[in-house]
Amino acid sequence: MSRKMPPNDLRDAPEALPVQAGSADGVKNSADTAAEPGDGATPVAASAAKTAKAAEFDAKAFLKTVTTRPGVYRMYNVHDDIIYIGKAKNLKNRLSSYFTKTHDSPKTRVLVAQIARVEFTVTSSPGDALVLEHNLIKEHRPRYNVLLRDDKSYPYVFISTREDFPRVSYQRGSRKRQGKYIGPYPNAGAVKRSLRLVQKLFRVRQCEDSYFRNRSRPCLQYQIKRCTAPCVGLVDEQEYRQDVDMTIKLLEGKDQEVLDNLAVQMDDAASDLNFERAAKLRDQLATLKMTGDRGTSMNDSGNCDYVAALTKAGQSCVQVFHVRNGVNLGNNAFYPATPEGSSAGDILNAFITQFYFEHEVPREIIVSEPVEDHELTEQVLRERAGAAVSIAWRVRGERAKLQKLALTNAEIALNTRLSSRSGMAARIDDLRSFVGHEDIPNRMECFDISHTMGEATVASCVVFNAEGPVKAEYRRFNIEDITAGDDYAAMRQALTRRYTRALKESRPLPDILFIDGGKGQLGVAVDVMRELQIDDITLVGVAKGPDRRAGDETLILHHANIEAQLGAESPALLLVQQIRDEAHRFAIAGHRSKRAKARKQSVLEEIPGLGPKRRKQLLTHFGGLRGLEHAGVDDIAAVPGISLQLADAVYETLHPTQPTGSQG
Repeated sequence: MSRKMPPNDLRDAPEALPVQAGSADGVKNSADTAAEPGDGATPVAASAAKTAKAAEFDAKAFLKTVTTRPGVYRMYNVHDDIIYIGKAKNLKNRLSSYFTKTHDSPKTRVLVAQIARVEFTVTSSPGDALVLEHNLIKEHRPRYNVLLRDDKSYPYVFISTREDFPRVSYQRGSRKRQGKYIGPYPNAGAVKRSLRLVQKLFRVRQCEDSYFRNRSRPCLQYQIKRCTAPCVGLVDEQEYRQDVDMTIKLLEGKDQEVLDNLAVQMDDAASDLNFERAAKLRDQLATLKMTGDRGTSMNDSGNCDYVAALTKAGQSCVQVFHVRNGVNLGNNAFYPATPEGSSAGDILNAFITQFYFEHEVPREIIVSEPVEDHELTEQVLRERAGAAVSIAWRVRGERAKLQKLALTNAEIALNTRLSSRSGMAARIDDLRSFVGHEDIPNRMECFDISHTMGEATVASCVVFNAEGPVKAEYRRFNIEDITAGDDYAAMRQALTRRYTRALKESRPLPDILFIDGGKGQLGVAVDVMRELQIDDITLVGVAKGPDRRAGDETLILHHANIEAQLGAESPALLLVQQIRDEAHRFAIAGHRSKRAKARKQSVLEEIPGLGPKRRKQLLTHFGGLRGLEHAGVDDIAAVPGISLQLADAVYETLHPTQPTGSQG
């Protein structure tokens, strides 16, 4: 990822002047050669800095060389590693505070004890110091700074308004295409929920343009009432445009305007005796009212983020709630690396700078407690956003409720992470990294097929979330009407049935779908997802090793075209094995039950017209099934109640005709 440096960066800004100091001798040399701080200094010899026992840092001598101008300082240990980077409006006052008083913070005491030398860079303003501090922290990642590991872009909903029949789609990354962008959303899940809602309400197409332009008949989305099939002209452009306009208003949070508009259209359609359209609009109104609580409504219509930080047992959590156009779009949890002894205020102060230098800046940021130098941060964010930005913590009413809700979510998330850090959370986090997800997967599903030589084929689907298996969501599929033993056809049938119903009933879709099998089975899943126009599920094939030994599995990532063996100790592979084995167990249990039931069933039960009473008469007359098998058609017809036609059916069932081979 390219790094954009500010104009006052160390490399391009003549006013950013580095000054160095080290051991006592080094400080004297630096002070003797530099009458004015900022003129430069001679670096301390590396051998002096890396001795087994470092010379005690001479803070008094060093502070004589420090300027009162704003800037950024960097602290080094005896191994010449940067251990802390900070900013200051007045470098002399700030650096003096480290060495001239006793510190209550354990973090600061430990930090000061490790200082072997300090460098500082003078900047032209405190705002420039804040920008330079951010860039240096991002580059060097010192151990005593709060470090936010979040460099992903946020997703948007994109509407291609320049087209005759616009498409509504998910968009992450650059926004160069011409059209309407709505967002940003806090995570991919929030975008998916919004897309499914508008698809259910207004049936605007979400398929790829190449797919749209090459259709000759409506696809499955039209059949399950999730699209109006503009690809084959089943909706006129004007009506489709109305649906697109409604979609945009709904996504922008103008729910009431949409409701009023739909109500007017419904009345007009009823007045024109167009009852079919009136019924459609009535259903849209009902659905929208049912989903009207999808976000927490605010009294104002502005853009605001609620940021709450909490620290416990050496771990920290920051919750960010995103409110756009008066609707709470959802929240994100972050777990920054923090040095021991960091307070929630320290975390918030560092988080706001690092987070909003990389993401969209809202008009207002409401934090859970006061932030140091918030006026300076507001000034810098204002320059980046091109509009007024305020940071507040004393709020009332609805804002106070959401502020408290953000803090409560931070506490719950942190407690959950601490309680399961070495278990499920660690495995899911490792899996997230492997598949390349920015967000933690909230739902994972796995399919497996079980049969015996093609008999009693059963497909299983198991569901896992961040806490483990969700057994209430497990499903089995009895596979029928395929060639016995055709695992590909069985997988296709199970996936099609599962996700067609999920789309039709607006059920949640998985973030990751595991397929027990190699490239063939995974290819079937890819085809089914393409046919259903589901493009936001990560597909992973789980292929067994050559000796079917646990730990030798190959994971196949379709979206990245990667095949990898993670090794038996990989937390991600352990989770995949757990999910795959559960799908296997569930499939085998269903298969055995179905097979046992089939084998307990008499072949006579398959004969139409042969009820329980007549079956009993036959078996009693011939002394059992074996005696019946040796009887001829006339013998069977001689049994009271058995006609010649029924006797012939019984005989054919017990003696199926063998195919005659060709002669030649």
